[in-house]
Amino acid sequence: MNGNSLLRRIRETFFYSSFATGFTIVAGFLLLVIGWYVADWAVVHAVFAPDANACYSARGACWGFVAEKWRLILFGRYPYDEQWRPAVATLAIVAMLVATALPALWNRKGARVLLSGWALAFAVFFGLMYGGFAGLSRVGTDNWGGLPLTVILTLLGMTVSAPIGIVLALGRRSEMPLVKALSVGYIELVRGVPLITVLFVASFVFPLLLPSGVRIDPFWRVTWGIILFQAAYMAETVRGGLQTIARGQFLAADSLGLSVFARYVYVILPQALVAVIPAFVNSLLSTFMDTSLVTVVSMYDLTGSLSLALGDASWRDFFREGYIFIAAIYFAASFVMSRYSQWLERRLTGSKKNATLSF
Repeated sequence: MNGNSLLRRIRETFFYSSFATGFTIVAGFLLLVIGWYVADWAVVHAVFAPDANACYSARGACWGFVAEKWRLILFGRYPYDEQWRPAVATLAIVAMLVATALPALWNRKGARVLLSGWALAFAVFFGLMYGGFAGLSRVGTDNWGGLPLTVILTLLGMTVSAPIGIVLALGRRSEMPLVKALSVGYIELVRGVPLITVLFVASFVFPLLLPSGVRIDPFWRVTWGIILFQAAYMAETVRGGLQTIARGQFLAADSLGLSVFARYVYVILPQALVAVIPAFVNSLLSTFMDTSLVTVVSMYDLTGSLSLALGDASWRDFFREGYIFIAAIYFAASFVMSRYSQWLERRLTGSKKNATLSF
């Protein structure tokens, strides 16, 4: 884009009328003033050293709180000397997420590589987090927290709920009355209950229903609560995608003599899932941020670990900087997932159009 076209685009976007010109000037001035005050507070007069006394005497931000407490915020109550373990475990999961996002591995050979990689990544994650072998101390899930807990709850909540949601969506469209009634009943019941209630039931009510001597780890109770809750919303998302498929696709599959299973696996579901990529990403982002609710059942994700850090009376007044720090983490992760979903939707939609044209 040359200089003339850039100026023309700016003029057409911000200065296309007298009202737009005035609004742009006023908004730009306000943004400059706000930006100056934010820069003055966040950078110019900020304190970056972990010195509480200097922070109290300064009139800017106290990033020293983050410098002092970042390990507690990121890893929660995990033993301080062993925090390399959750760091490596989280990096293994993130590395597999990046690998899964690479189109070069979207083939049969790549699928085998990804399946093996995910099996290894989960083994590394839970092996390092639990420990108890090769000289690693045993660490219970009650000491898990921070970013690793947020990542694994989000990952398990989405990956396990997706196939359950697909089955529920197909069950809701089933012609068998009992299957349809059970699917509709489950979806409507769960969607009518807030997640915090599900977490309370999973943490405090469900153990009372277990036989004497049977105990399920609180981490897994909460995880399955999130999975079963998210599955109901995933079912509605998939059902919306199924409704976008033209009846001709079903007739075409029937004309080829495909079974019901083959019809959905090879013809209907691939098209339906592409159509609901934006809604799927919304569910992913919602799950990612809803993990903060586990704090109410005594599990400490990022926000819960920040509360632990603010328990230090010397740093309690600098909560704003702490919340800005974890907000930046949430924003960065959400922004990356959102941009990737947009790219993926364009790629898959383009591939579908090209295939249609070629046919």
